[in-house]
Amino acid sequence: MKAATAVRTAASPRVLVVRRPLRRPATDSRRLLRAMRGLLVRRVLMLGGILVALCLGKVWLRLQVVRLGYELSTARQVQLRLEHEGHELEVELAMLRDHGRLNDLARRRLSMTDPGRGQVVELR
Repeated sequence: MKAATAVRTAASPRVLVVRRPLRRPATDSRRLLRAMRGLLVRRVLMLGGILVALCLGKVWLRLQVVRLGYELSTARQVQLRLEHEGHELEVELAMLRDHGRLNDLARRRLSMTDPGRGQVVELR
């Protein structure tokens, strides 16, 4: 059977004529259906795997957000406690530096008195 023939005459240019077979090529429709089903199954499985991976990624990200929220809450509590402790230490330091208290301690514990004339020397 000829698939293509070229007809040539003296007056006409070259013309290519393609003849197709009159009957379909013999293919097994069941084999084609099986191949299409296999392709569909592979695509569905691939899309399902991608969907599962995306869901697992979303769950992991949500867990990270919750964990970081707890860490942030703990850090905030530590910060508040340290700020309160710092304020208490500032109050204690101001109390310890009070001139009246220092004067009273020097007189009672160390038996100190006010300096007399000529005991204080100013340096310039």
